[in-house]
Amino acid sequence: MSPNSTAVASPPVTAEKPSAAPPAATIWGLTPTAVHDRFWASRGVQVVRPGEPSAIVPHAELYLLLSSGVLTIFRPASLLDTMSWLTPDLVAVRLIDPSNDDFAEIVHSDANGRFERFERVYSTSARILRVGLTSDPEIVRIWQAAPDDTTAWRRLRSILKPSARYAARLQGRIFNADAPEDAATFLREIISRWRRPDTTISGIRSLGADIWTADPTPSTFPTSSTSPTPPAPASSQSPVATSSPGINFAPSSARGPLWVGSGRQLPADEASVGPAVLWDDPAQVPTPAPVQWLTLEPVAQSLAAVQTAHVVSRPFKRAFDIVFALFVLAVTLPLYPIIALAIWIEDGLPIFFSHKRETIGGRSFGCMKFRSMRRDAEKIKGELAAANKADGPQFFIPDDPRLTRVGRVLRDFQFDELPQFINVLLGDMSVVGPRPSPFKENQFCPAWREARLSVRPGVTGLWQIRRTRAEGTDFQEWIKYDIEYVENESILLDIWIIWKTILLVLKRVMRS
Repeated sequence: MSPNSTAVASPPVTAEKPSAAPPAATIWGLTPTAVHDRFWASRGVQVVRPGEPSAIVPHAELYLLLSSGVLTIFRPASLLDTMSWLTPDLVAVRLIDPSNDDFAEIVHSDANGRFERFERVYSTSARILRVGLTSDPEIVRIWQAAPDDTTAWRRLRSILKPSARYAARLQGRIFNADAPEDAATFLREIISRWRRPDTTISGIRSLGADIWTADPTPSTFPTSSTSPTPPAPASSQSPVATSSPGINFAPSSARGPLWVGSGRQLPADEASVGPAVLWDDPAQVPTPAPVQWLTLEPVAQSLAAVQTAHVVSRPFKRAFDIVFALFVLAVTLPLYPIIALAIWIEDGLPIFFSHKRETIGGRSFGCMKFRSMRRDAEKIKGELAAANKADGPQFFIPDDPRLTRVGRVLRDFQFDELPQFINVLLGDMSVVGPRPSPFKENQFCPAWREARLSVRPGVTGLWQIRRTRAEGTDFQEWIKYDIEYVENESILLDIWIIWKTILLVLKRVMRS
């Protein structure tokens, strides 16, 4: 099932979602397929498709043999050592996309047709794709000369001995280039991952904080990566103010990653929050310059750099989560019977409260807590709606009458969240990450939802230690700190957040 959504009129760049690509949409003169190929070229890899005539670049270090009409993102760095040691003529990679991006997106409106919320329903299937990696131009010519990928694979199997082939399996992202919504999703993924598009796309310049726009004087822009215009230091707090012909940039209301097409403007009086793409003005589509292959960074270096942060840090983060969760559970285990007895004496059973939340990829799980509210808390929530002090989908009352006396103590010291470390051991949560939220809350802002569901939710996080609870800003802070965490995720950041959380709990203990 291909992603599909109801069309909704929207401002050029919004916090909701990038608009689906029209059939002939371009960004800086490039179609989504051309952006895909430039992305791979920035890593020294030329994309080659069967039946599509194009010059085979002798300076490319690798060739990606890809089916027509397909876009993909994956990290082949783990295969470089294998290719170096075994020197196979062809590596056949079985790509699996477990992210369940096949979905139906429904736009809900009220009786008067006014927008209320997005609702996304995911399928449970995974996309699978077979691609090839080779450094042999002759194999590339055989692939390119075939009318389709089925014929191409058959020819390669008949020509290459089994000892000359190597099979591998990787996870990655797979998109349908012919589906506008899929192409838009691909662009959102690319702009979030690709920090230096100027390496293979000329005529663009950085406005800072991962915001790129067409250069009003592209003839003066370098067409190679030898001396690209350096982007301003990324900062989530203060994007760089810039004024140029055709660009109306409001530094206080724009947050990247954003790609602004040729002939387009960022509205000065509206918030612009990425990841989002503002397509080219059809009347001002530029002609992109060719890729300068000789000036590109060697693939062994660029791919290794991309891979290092995720291949090393993600497994280490999971190991850290398990060790830390076991330590916390062992230290706090004596508190469990005391807390359980206090809850039972005041308000009876159940002791624990489990609420459906979403984790990485949109998968639901039961988020565990010690019950801190009355058993009828959900029933009387509607009666207290007028007293809600939080904006957005949250519900917050400073002195919530639904809390029990034991619950207030548990909340003050955050003891109610101790069972969430069991969720950490089960792999549903991480020690540090975005606040776990249910399906309904995640529908309010698709761009934010996509970012926060790309990582596991955390027992603590940036929002928990930085929120101000200022009236009318809580939801904005929530979005801001979740996106900031996803963009800067690292072990050192996790340790810093854990330390700040411990200090906050100690301050509450001291005040009591």
